[in-house]
Amino acid sequence: MDQFRSLFQKLDTDNDGFISLDELHKAMENIGVEAADEKAKVTLSAYDRSNDSQLDYEEFLSYIKDSEKKWKINFKLIDKNDSGFIDQEDIIHLFKDIGLNISKANAADIIKKMDADGSMTVDWDEFLHHVVLSTSNNIEELVSFWRQTMVFDVGESLSMPMQFSQKEIDSGVATQLIIIGGIADVVSRTVTAPIDRLKTQLQVDVSRGLLYRLQQMRAGGLKSLWHGNAASVMKGTPQSVLQYLIYNKVKHIGHVTDDQMSISHRFALGCVSGAAAHTVFFPVEVLKVRLNLQESGTYTGLTGCIKSVFKNESWRSFYRGFRPSIMCMVPYAGMECAINETLVSWAKRRHSKPSFSMQFFYSFASFACGQIACYPLALTRTQLQAQASQQENKMTSSVSQILKNIYIQHGIKGLYSGMGASFVRAFPCACLKHIVSSNLVILFHLNV
Repeated sequence: MDQFRSLFQKLDTDNDGFISLDELHKAMENIGVEAADEKAKVTLSAYDRSNDSQLDYEEFLSYIKDSEKKWKINFKLIDKNDSGFIDQEDIIHLFKDIGLNISKANAADIIKKMDADGSMTVDWDEFLHHVVLSTSNNIEELVSFWRQTMVFDVGESLSMPMQFSQKEIDSGVATQLIIIGGIADVVSRTVTAPIDRLKTQLQVDVSRGLLYRLQQMRAGGLKSLWHGNAASVMKGTPQSVLQYLIYNKVKHIGHVTDDQMSISHRFALGCVSGAAAHTVFFPVEVLKVRLNLQESGTYTGLTGCIKSVFKNESWRSFYRGFRPSIMCMVPYAGMECAINETLVSWAKRRHSKPSFSMQFFYSFASFACGQIACYPLALTRTQLQAQASQQENKMTSSVSQILKNIYIQHGIKGLYSGMGASFVRAFPCACLKHIVSSNLVILFHLNV
């Protein structure tokens, strides 16, 4: 078993002859294992016979032997032609066997995760080295681990994948994942709601500064900080679920698999499904803005706001700002996708698998670029949504005229009023989603 000495030495980063909990945790985290800290503790406690909170080589070897017994048969099942190696075609067939489609590029990325000698094939030793750290118990769990640690073209996220296998659907795992994503979204939106309300107020009244707005929010009392949060929560996950359903329904109608779709096709379908879902839930966004801007007592909650709009305005008010909203969707999505793909491709050229922290940085960088490129349109959308809620409504409904007026009165800075609050909110919002969803995955004992 001396062939495993090199793996032991690789994990033993401080060369003290032992693998500590921290070393095992970092190794798992580096390959993208979710809840790596918890899984490292479980592995260590199961094989640490000396109870010294670390693994010596003999204890590590025991762990390897158990994994070897479990995975030898699975390796042969994946190796369809019994060549002694796993290649891209084997990975594609494996995904199809459990009801999922994967592109050749993504299959190649999976091979690269395990391939130590650059041959683009994976032998038994390379495969075992990989599964030892993944902590997967069977093929389905291994495939779920690969899906979770990859950046898929269809835009999968940690909280809600855009593709479920038939087994996940039949077993109820897909439903649980949607529920987990929904709970994580509700928590993140609720915690960061005061920042979101501040951003809306800065967008609508460009002439007022940050300190003035903070004083106004403070005067309304603690409860007022969450005005509009109910509408925000109603729009979040339901809109994402509707987009997912539309996306997959169109694929089904067209009898198209992910393997047959190019990145441009997926991007186009994502934009179409996103626009359709956005159209359905846009009135909720209008209600959120109205509630964000209200002074205490203006509306008696969400239903009161709906009744007020119907009574004093018309149904068309529910779609104020829809045009600039749609106008900024495609360039924003295109910018975000292009920047993210560029950064991930750059990382892959350096022959390194982006860690979760790096993937988080790439996502934030692409989000920032998208925001900067499209924020003036988003600001215009919010101003149009808020128009009827203002007593002195002298604003034009022309997008170009609104942008021109803001630029004349406040310059370039005015076109980005409130963007700082948007950036401040983005980081804790994303972190909360990840923390909540990760812990719920453990609670539900899901392997995703």
